[in-house]
Amino acid sequence: MLSNETGDVSAAVLQPVEQAVDPLDVVIVGSGFSGLGAAIQARRCGWHRLRILEKGDDIGGVWRENTYPGAACDVPWHLYSFSFYKWFGFSRRYPHQPEILDYMRCCAKHFGLYDLIEFGAQVREARWDEAGGCWHVEAEDGRWWRARVLVAGVGQLSRPAWPNILGRKHFGGASYHSAEWDHDVPLEGRRVAVIGTGASAIQFVPEVAKVAGHLTVFQRSAPYLLPRLDGDYGLLNRLLFRYVPGYDRPFRYCLWKLGEVSTDAFDQADNAVARIFRYVTRRHLERQVPDPELRAKVTPDYPIGCKRILFSSDYYPALQRDNVTLETAGIRAINATGIETVDGRQHDADVLIYATGFRAADFLAPMHVVGRDGAELQERWRHGAKAYLGMTVPGFPNFFVMYGPNTNLGGNSIIYMIECQMRYLDGALRHLKRVRALAVRQDVFARFNEELQRRLSQTVWAAGCSSWYQTADGRITNNWPGKTYEYYRRTRHLDPADYEIA
Repeated sequence: MLSNETGDVSAAVLQPVEQAVDPLDVVIVGSGFSGLGAAIQARRCGWHRLRILEKGDDIGGVWRENTYPGAACDVPWHLYSFSFYKWFGFSRRYPHQPEILDYMRCCAKHFGLYDLIEFGAQVREARWDEAGGCWHVEAEDGRWWRARVLVAGVGQLSRPAWPNILGRKHFGGASYHSAEWDHDVPLEGRRVAVIGTGASAIQFVPEVAKVAGHLTVFQRSAPYLLPRLDGDYGLLNRLLFRYVPGYDRPFRYCLWKLGEVSTDAFDQADNAVARIFRYVTRRHLERQVPDPELRAKVTPDYPIGCKRILFSSDYYPALQRDNVTLETAGIRAINATGIETVDGRQHDADVLIYATGFRAADFLAPMHVVGRDGAELQERWRHGAKAYLGMTVPGFPNFFVMYGPNTNLGGNSIIYMIECQMRYLDGALRHLKRVRALAVRQDVFARFNEELQRRLSQTVWAAGCSSWYQTADGRITNNWPGKTYEYYRRTRHLDPADYEIA
């Protein structure tokens, strides 16, 4: 992983660079883990005239936006944090949203990034200027910047997905998406309807069930659940993590190795890892749900891993509360007073919460990116986003995407992948100190994506179930088909032979 020697970066806290005619070195869009990582790496290799453009009023990306009750990470903090920045404010194995956001804020302060951030900057368009050898980036409010290098760090889970249900706008009560939680709407004693049983719902349903008068959960397909082995850290453990050098490293390595092994479960061919996963999820379900009727409803009917495997030890118990109903009949329509299911029943509600995920396949939207000769990235990606190593596209010089197409994981931590991309970005920036522009070759790009789709066709994600891993026509645009160590090897060095150099 990346070096743990961070003093050379944090020592130089730069003042904001004024908007000027001369191009900046780098413009980075987004201030989640990807954007922060890109900025840290750019500073490491000596590119100091930077701007981070953030649409919100603080850093954090999805960890700023998602504030629903129970919001937490399903990867232990030992692996869901940068290897080069240690912070021992985590109070439990699986950190909740406020602690993750605090970690990111402390990281940004440590590396002096706040002075480089333009808040409230929703990027409208980025256009390559061939004559000037730079990108022209314009925000919705008219602000603009020019930079030699453009890095998109907006992630894959930033735009809520709304279901196409008849009458959705006719509901007379309060309604919102779980990613835009309205804390001003009281839930105590009220009839609450939740549409969806994905990762967010699994976390907030138990919390809402504690206060709602009645909660109805509308399920389209049941998720596979593994037990969440969480817990608070005692004082001794926290002191050991904080004051004993290297105490956290064995935890990080073992968790990473476990994630590598779990990747085998996503092969279409049945194997020992998949069988172990099926056994553990089945035993977890049988222990927590004694009622055979409810157990049948929450038993998945698709291969394990085809959709995201989730972690929870309180979701099944929440469904068995007296004030909770799990509804598996399909939704026919939404009306002024609630939801009508296909069997003709009416389910009245005071509050409607959509837990319907994100538009993960709409990479970089709504930002409009225009490369050489007027090439539009959205048009190139009309049938599914693709990039070389998930990071760069032919015809778009000096443009890099963090957490881009096919870099998401079924197992392990995305922070590992982001650090691999930071290293690769470092190689690109060091080459760009000597050359004007880098653009990946079309043949290199094509070979890589042909290999990628061939391997993905052999994974469980191509087994036929619908998930956010793929586009409507079935192209898998989000996930990496191999182990993270393979990605580490492939991104360890940038090979100039892969690029057209100007």
